[in-house]
Amino acid sequence: MIERKTLKTEQQNKNSLKIDEFSISEILETINKEDQKIASAVNKSLADVSKVVSFAKSSLISGGRVFYVGAGTSGRLGVLDASECPPTYSAPKDWFIGVIAGGDRALKESIEGAEDDKAQAIIDLLKYDINSNDTLIGISCSGAAKYVISSLEHARKRGAKTVYLITNPIPYLSTEVDAVISVDTGPEIIAGSTRMKAGTATKMILNMISTATMISMGKVYGNLMVDLMAVNDKLVDRGARIIKNVTGQDYDFCKNALFEANKSVKIAIVMISNSCNYKEAVQLIKTAGGSLRNVING
Repeated sequence: MIERKTLKTEQQNKNSLKIDEFSISEILETINKEDQKIASAVNKSLADVSKVVSFAKSSLISGGRVFYVGAGTSGRLGVLDASECPPTYSAPKDWFIGVIAGGDRALKESIEGAEDDKAQAIIDLLKYDINSNDTLIGISCSGAAKYVISSLEHARKRGAKTVYLITNPIPYLSTEVDAVISVDTGPEIIAGSTRMKAGTATKMILNMISTATMISMGKVYGNLMVDLMAVNDKLVDRGARIIKNVTGQDYDFCKNALFEANKSVKIAIVMISNSCNYKEAVQLIKTAGGSLRNVING
């Protein structure tokens, strides 16, 4: 175990040593300049992220799930990413699961001591019956969250793939995992405030993991979210425009087709492109493993 004071996210940023004396515009410029460094830091970890995407895809194909487990900001970002996958990709609600130390209450307020509760981590995960088909990604910027370490160790014992996502070169607490994603985000503008640069890096990586996984599983055609379900007016409009983009038909025709397809963009596109009915379109998509491109290209 290393000393907390040696963690980069705990150190003072030399560019903000006198930030309390800055004007508002200077404060904002300083924050922005530091934020610009994050994309480059994440870029250095892409090989590791790619490995984790492979884990995630394998888990979902085999009937497993992908868990994001974290405390505080890390936990909230995991829950956020997981909750956005179903509406964006029509993904089953149990494909990506966010677990935060302290439970749902911790999404809105700080739960003191939750990140250090190793026993509660196991209790929280037992209901999911984690197994060898699953992947669990433990998120801890400093690597100091015992809740996360306990979750990783529990998942590993159950045979799941385990991933440790940290934003320091070396975590405060270590454990055996299948992959480590380490992003060196450096000292924060406010020392120790990992909701800033470290949080930005975490969100970027989680977005990459879920997005790349969904693309590789046929949830996207070109760069269009063809698997969305048009559950509100905004998405009905977006869905109709996506159908128009792919099929070349006029907007009103595509909007009507969307409703005929029970508001499924992908099914509507197949119905139009293959001149078939709803049931036939569903079967074509199923035969193609969910890939619209495979259906269209025959």
